[in-house]
Amino acid sequence: MARVKGAMMTRKRRNKVLKAAKGYWGAKSKHFKMAKEAIMKSGNYAFAGRKMKKRDFRSLWIARISAQAKVNGINYSTFMHGLKKAGVDLNRKMLSELAVSDKEAFAALVETAKAAL
Repeated sequence: MARVKGAMMTRKRRNKVLKAAKGYWGAKSKHFKMAKEAIMKSGNYAFAGRKMKKRDFRSLWIARISAQAKVNGINYSTFMHGLKKAGVDLNRKMLSELAVSDKEAFAALVETAKAAL
């Protein structure tokens, strides 16, 4: 049986890693070992960043809703409780969009929440 040498696949794998590390500073973009470590670390940061993005946006939406609710004379938690009791099923993303772009509609929702309490 013929002996199989792995040079082609090894080169392919290394080139894939080096291509992903393109633009990194210094030896991280040139040397396979350092590039591999940098790619693994950047993958971990990217994974954590995708989770953080969700938290950041949710807190932004809550801040927007809270600010507009205070303008209408109600605090955030009371407003959300009133909406839940009234059966209004809008998520925080849509509520924050209303708070920013359509203040009259948001004021109507505040009145709905107040009436339900």
